[in-house]
Amino acid sequence: MLRPERMSRVSMTGSKRVMNDVIEAVHGLDLVHLSDYTNEIEGFEPGNPLEGADEYSEKLVTVRALKSTLGIENGYEGPTHVVTDEDLDDELEDVRQEVNALDDRREELRSELRSVEEDIEQLELFVQLGIDLDLLGGYDSLEVAVGEGDPADVTAELDASEIETFDVASEGEAIAVFAYVDDPGVLEDALVSATFSEVAIPDGTGDPAEYLKDRRHRKQQLESKLDTVEDELDDLRLEVSGFLLAAEEKLTIAVQKREAPLSFATSDNAFVAEGWVPTEEIDTLKEAVETAADGKVEIEELEQATYDEDGHPEETESVEGGSGGSTVTDREPDRTDGPVARERTQDSEETAADGGYVPLSEDKPPTVQDNPDGVKPFEALVEVINRPKYTELDPTIVLFLTFPAFFGFMIGDLGYGLLYMGMGYWLMKNVDSDVLASLGGIALWAGGFTALFGVLYGEIFGLHWLGEFVWNGHPPIHKGLQPYYIAYAQAWLLLSIVVGVLHLVVGRLFDFVNKLHHGVTEAFVESGSWIMMTVGLWLWVFSKQVPAPKPDFMFYVFAEEGTTLTFLPETVTVESNMTAIELGFTGFPPIVGTVGLALLGVGLALGFKAEGGIVIIESITQTFGHVVSYTRLAAVVLAKAGMALAVNLLVFGATLTEEGEFHFLFFDPEAHGEVVFGGLVNGTGPAELILGGLAGIVVLLLGHLLVLVLGISSAGLQAVRLEYVEFFGKFYDGGGTVYNPFGYERNYTVEE
Repeated sequence: MLRPERMSRVSMTGSKRVMNDVIEAVHGLDLVHLSDYTNEIEGFEPGNPLEGADEYSEKLVTVRALKSTLGIENGYEGPTHVVTDEDLDDELEDVRQEVNALDDRREELRSELRSVEEDIEQLELFVQLGIDLDLLGGYDSLEVAVGEGDPADVTAELDASEIETFDVASEGEAIAVFAYVDDPGVLEDALVSATFSEVAIPDGTGDPAEYLKDRRHRKQQLESKLDTVEDELDDLRLEVSGFLLAAEEKLTIAVQKREAPLSFATSDNAFVAEGWVPTEEIDTLKEAVETAADGKVEIEELEQATYDEDGHPEETESVEGGSGGSTVTDREPDRTDGPVARERTQDSEETAADGGYVPLSEDKPPTVQDNPDGVKPFEALVEVINRPKYTELDPTIVLFLTFPAFFGFMIGDLGYGLLYMGMGYWLMKNVDSDVLASLGGIALWAGGFTALFGVLYGEIFGLHWLGEFVWNGHPPIHKGLQPYYIAYAQAWLLLSIVVGVLHLVVGRLFDFVNKLHHGVTEAFVESGSWIMMTVGLWLWVFSKQVPAPKPDFMFYVFAEEGTTLTFLPETVTVESNMTAIELGFTGFPPIVGTVGLALLGVGLALGFKAEGGIVIIESITQTFGHVVSYTRLAAVVLAKAGMALAVNLLVFGATLTEEGEFHFLFFDPEAHGEVVFGGLVNGTGPAELILGGLAGIVVLLLGHLLVLVLGISSAGLQAVRLEYVEFFGKFYDGGGTVYNPFGYERNYTVEE
């Protein structure tokens, strides 16, 4: 789980006569992540596409254009098809002609409809003027301009212009200007400075109101015709969806196979293809390809290698029968041409230094994350940052273990948890997107932990019914919102610190493992120093050494009732409301604090050696600041509990006892203590009961819906932040190559 699947670089070498057979076999396996030939090797060039590649590509473009026109999306659930080349050509041409004819007709109607709608919009102005459209054009020396504006301003501007004879007709803001001018540009220039916005004069005749009526009728006709064409296209889409999806699949596969040689190194007679395969699938590949090529192809597992951060071979594991781990001059190649032979008399020293052979390309092995099915949804959270490098530990399992726990701890409510689980299950079962389905899986786990903590807190939608029924009024833990249970709030602060230390130490351990390729000593100096500083600092903080500057509660919230703490500045005897969980912890002995300071000092010295003086500042921000950042867990617990309490308080009313406990009036009318709020549903008369009850239902539903949504945006984001910033920031780079095997998963076709 922590490491991706082991990948091997394989080489397939043979005569060009069997290249097609090899391509067919490899494509059918859907296993080999092909490497593009990029290194320049004497005598070998990138291969050319096989015959028919251009023809299939053109057909594929046509099919995808038709899919786009018809709005066809993947998800067709009809029967699969056997699509032959002959049937494809004939049916595709028929579909193309029919779709193009309907699409052309649709575009013509849309274009005319837009023109008519523009006419209708403009004609409102001409109807307001009330001047026949015939009178607004067709003159030799009279220019007409129609638009909206200020008639007085237009008249003033025309008076100031060189136009001697003009008339302005207006109705409201609708204006028609008639002017005798020698040049049409004169009227346009005169109106530039006026408050006037000109519109085009329609081509119609007669009364503009009648013409507007005609245009509206034409719009209805066009919309009806457009609906008919759209219906015909819908019918056609249903009719040809299966064929087009099957045709796209067939053509995609055909293009993939015919363009495969572009990644190969080829000479006049031979070809060499290299790629990455999961190591455990090597035998499957060999058996299938050798059978397809009748034994006339050589398949070598060249290496099983780990890589440095730049993707260069750093450690190569020798493979029996392969060239990994040996120099070119150490072995007698099985063939005399091809990149695997590598012209062994040339550059042998350089080749040996790079791992024993020259690959077709300096590509990195792809990363195939190896996680159980239940953990896989959390790979989506890792992908948000980036896919792990092949050489990095995969943090998905840690997210699986911590993110739902963080989220569930912060919300901690059975009702909300069940709703989150329901939403997650619905996403997993009803969406096609892999990302959304993964988010559904994450929501399912997060909701499960929310429900689990809700049972432990004894809460359902902020009410303590669960605690009464399941725990007889005494749930094992509390959120600490009520003053009586403030010890729990203090306990969660300390627990958040402990969780932060453990989480960050795990991140540093990951960093240590990732850096082992630099050597154990260097990895320990770079990563172990931070572990020592972090652990050392907080061992001292939690010790009894120099207790005065430390908050007293950290020494008694986990102590046993009745314990007397004499080492504090003022002696404290632990009472029942001062301890949350009686673990008997009253702080580590002073000797542990001394050990912690020693670890901190050694860690600082090692960090100074590795990073210089900047480590002093970073030690404050990372060993202290980043750990304290985890107290947001406790803060959100109180914030979400407070929001749910506020909603229930408004609806049901509550009292607060002298001991600091809340009791909801609606469920416990005899509750003693000071009434904090009477509650909407606790009216005294029929009218108050009815109106208050209706208002209470609205507040209850909307309030808890708001808490539900904010739970995602606050608790979810805070949990993600701790993972991405504090945890990932200690070890994770990402940037791994996606495993993209040469092949295709058929959904709409079967092989002929």
